[in-house]
Amino acid sequence: MTALAEILMIGGALIALLAGAGLLRFSTPYARFHAAGKASPVALLVTAIGGAIELGPGGAAYLLFASAALVLTLPVGVHLLFRAVYRTSSNEHLVVDELEGAIQEG
Repeated sequence: MTALAEILMIGGALIALLAGAGLLRFSTPYARFHAAGKASPVALLVTAIGGAIELGPGGAAYLLFASAALVLTLPVGVHLLFRAVYRTSSNEHLVVDELEGAIQEG
């Protein structure tokens, strides 16, 4: 295994570990989704680059496909989770609730 591939894969694992710590540390569901939604694709991309270096062109194609699928679908999934939490929980912790008027109108 090349040193660069090892460094990238360990770096991706550390980024994923930080995302997990954010899920445990943050108090509101919105902050937790933010930690998971921002760090997980970065962790996968860094790890996939390291894996692509190690696996060669055939494995890199599979990793590219998986990375593209995650990057394209994750924002929609996180948005739907935000929406579900907003609609089903109390939002007293919000200082300004800009969605309240839009939800009542629509």
